[in-house]
Amino acid sequence: QINLPVIRQYVDYLVNEQNVKNVFVNGTTGEGLSLSIQERKQLAEEWMCQGKDKLDHVIIHVGALNLPECQELARHAAAIGACGIAVIAPFFFKPTNKGELVAFLQKVASEAPEVPFYYYHIPPLTGVKIRVEELLDGIKAQIPTFQGVKFSDTDLLDLAQCINKNETGEFEFLYGVDEQLLGALAVGANGAVGSTYNYLGRQTNLMLQAFAKPDLALAQKYQFLTGEFLNFVIKLGFGVAQTKAVMTFVSGIPMGPPRLPLADASSEFIVKAKAKLEGIVWPDGD
Repeated sequence: QINLPVIRQYVDYLVNEQNVKNVFVNGTTGEGLSLSIQERKQLAEEWMCQGKDKLDHVIIHVGALNLPECQELARHAAAIGACGIAVIAPFFFKPTNKGELVAFLQKVASEAPEVPFYYYHIPPLTGVKIRVEELLDGIKAQIPTFQGVKFSDTDLLDLAQCINKNETGEFEFLYGVDEQLLGALAVGANGAVGSTYNYLGRQTNLMLQAFAKPDLALAQKYQFLTGEFLNFVIKLGFGVAQTKAVMTFVSGIPMGPPRLPLADASSEFIVKAKAKLEGIVWPDGD
């Protein structure tokens, strides 16, 4: 079941301990697609309430398998004052071309006409492999609120072509593959949404600062160490349940078990992951 009272503590932890002031609610790590519509609304409301005057941006994912639910969630997000909404492609009956995908996204975006709209591109989970570069052509004419893309794919060629087309800088490209963030920054990504920033947000912010200086060698150290941890846990089996377990032992906030069909992280995983993370020496000495 969802645990609303813990969100106040969660917000304070992100802001004070990780220097993270933007959240993406009901996404993949938040198990948004495993929740009922009512649960998703309750979570969105609680994040908006607890984040008031503490968080800079709250983007709410409103994607679902059917259009009416997406539209209902988009209207709700607008009503509670969300800074943005995001939508994945439907992944049972899938759009097979750009026209079908844009038509679906437009029907959702039009229900929240004042709210910035993001396409959540995550082909490893949706199986929808329509290139974002292709999607961008003429999209503003069809979706006036189109703000950018949460780009959760390893195809840096597609990302680079998107950024190359974005000469006026009107779109934002938020990268979603944490272990490749530095590569995405190098081709022009201007933000990131990822699960590791729950517990490695401070170190990732230091990487961003190093990249901006630019101190590429220092930025690489942070990226390589994040990659070393992820490479280790991926070999153990790393998904949403294991991410929750890591966040729980790092933050002390109980993230709870995942919802079926996902199974909880094993005690063996927790012991090994904790030892690995605690053994990493970051460039700032932590």
